[in-house]
Amino acid sequence: MTAVTEEPADTPTVGPLLRQWRLRAGLSQLELALRADSSARHISFIETGRTAPSREMVLKLAATLDVPVPERNTLLLAAGFAPAFAATPLDDPALGQVRDALERMVAAYEPYPALVLDGCYTVVAANQGIAALLDGVAPQLLEPPLNAMRITLHPEGLAPRIRNLAEWRGHLLDQMSRQLALHRSPALRALHDEVAAYPAPGGAAQAQLTTGGQCFALPLVIEQGGQTLSFLSTIATFNTPLDVTVSELAVETFLPADPATAKALHRGT
Repeated sequence: MTAVTEEPADTPTVGPLLRQWRLRAGLSQLELALRADSSARHISFIETGRTAPSREMVLKLAATLDVPVPERNTLLLAAGFAPAFAATPLDDPALGQVRDALERMVAAYEPYPALVLDGCYTVVAANQGIAALLDGVAPQLLEPPLNAMRITLHPEGLAPRIRNLAEWRGHLLDQMSRQLALHRSPALRALHDEVAAYPAPGGAAQAQLTTGGQCFALPLVIEQGGQTLSFLSTIATFNTPLDVTVSELAVETFLPADPATAKALHRGT
C-alpha cells in the first residue's frame, strides 16, 4: 500500500507580505522605491515573485515600511533567510542593564504612577504611584503575572472606580486592535477577546470629565481615597530595538491632568 503524504499548507511568500505592509503604509510602489533607494520596477518584481530580494533588501524595505521587529523576522523567514532579531527572555542576564534602566525610570516618576509593560500588557515593573491606585483590586487580579488590561477593565479591578470607564475602555480596546493589526499574536488576541467580554458600562452612569477646561487628550479619571484624580497617559518605547523582547517593552506614565491631582499625589493621597 502506497503511503500518501499530505502536502504542507501554503505559507505566504515574501512578495505578498511586503505588498501587504506597503498597502498598510499607504504607499505606492514608486513611493516605496524612492524611500528605499530602489526602483518601482524592482519593487513590483519582488511583490510578484519575479525577483527574489536579498536579505539586505528585505531588511531595508521592512525598515522603510516601519514593520515591527517581530514581523521583520517573519519577512526574512518568508524570503528563505534566518531571523535577524533574537527574542531574549526578559530575565536573561544579558538584559540586566535594560531591566535596571527601566526600573530606575519608573521610580524617578514618583509620586506619579508609571509602569513597564510587555507586548501582552504583562506588568514588568511598576512604581509606588501605581501601587497606590491598586488599593481595593481583587486579590486574584494581583497574583503574578499581573496584567494591566485585566486589572484596569475587570469588574473587580479598577473599572468600578474609573469615572469615564466607557471612554477609557474604548480607548484601550482600540489600542489593542491597532496592535493586532500589526502583530499576529494569539496571546494578544485571546487577551483582547477576554477583556472585551467584560461587562460594558452604561453611558448614563458615566460622569463628566473633570479636567478643568478644554481636553486635548483623553484623561483617565479615577476615584482614589475619596478624591477624583485625573491623569494623562504617555507611552514610550525603545527607538531602535534590535531584540524582539526589547521592541515590545513600553513605559507608560500617568501625569496629572489638573492641579488638584498633582497636589493630591504630592501630599501622598
